[in-house]
Amino acid sequence: QVQLVESGGGLVQVGGSLRLSCAASGRASDYAMGWFRQVPGKERDFVGGISRAGTVRQYVDSVKGRFTISRDNAMNTVYLQMNSLKPEDTAVYYCAARTGSDDGVRRYSYAYDYWGQGTQVTVSS
Repeated sequence: QVQLVESGGGLVQVGGSLRLSCAASGRASDYAMGWFRQVPGKERDFVGGISRAGTVRQYVDSVKGRFTISRDNAMNTVYLQMNSLKPEDTAVYYCAARTGSDDGVRRYSYAYDYWGQGTQVTVSS
């Protein structure tokens, strides 16, 4: 079992940047990882994901070219660099870990086994 702790959220102006971190208690290299976000009253949506070795990355279309996922397995940490932030990026952001023998990126929340507590990102206009 792994515990995930997100950090780095906050309030930022339109066009600004934030970097979210997700620290894993176990060996992060054992898990493909994903970032999701959720606003009140809506489902948790896929933002992006990264394979165990970091060789495969996928993003939702709305963040392509603005967000970058990376990982440092030696530090058991996954990052979400968010640039050119927009008001519609405002949400609680969650990282998630996926077990399983395949190392692909999965876009559905039910594919992930462990979740962090979330960190709020607010983009003000």
